Amino acid sequence: MQHVSFFIHKPVIAIVVIAALGITSCSKKVNFITSGVVPAAEGYIKISKDENQNYAIDVNVKRLAEPSRLKPPKELYLVWMESKSNGVKNLGRLNSSSGFFSSDLKGLLHAVTPFKPERVFVTAEDQANIPYPGAQVVLTTKEFK
Repeated sequence: MQHVSFFIHKPVIAIVVIAALGITSCSKKVNFITSGVVPAAEGYIKISKDENQNYAIDVNVKRLAEPSRLKPPKELYLVWMESKSNGVKNLGRLNSSSGFFSSDLKGLLHAVTPFKPERVFVTAEDQANIPYPGAQVVLTTKEFK
């Protein structure tokens, strides 16, 4: 009898596991607000929780001008995350697949953090390894929960 009952519950266990994976892999898409610095730029971020309960953040931007063409000119774009529990953190440099912005001016970044993001923004900077953002915010999201 117990052997039969195990096989009856096995599909139920499989359904529960699949549902749990679906919940943790759901992503939230948040669009950037139109930029006053680079009005043609647009993009979004996707946030999802991974199997370790960290937040995976994927940034996708297009039509973002070369940072050297800004006023004042800059060297690169950095992506920042704001969280209630950890303040503002540098997530990394926004790059195209070739390392520099391509002719279609697309930029991508993938980052992982244990902290829940409340807002993500992009700044134009001269260096990548800085602890605090400069004043030239190029793109930002609204605060989200």
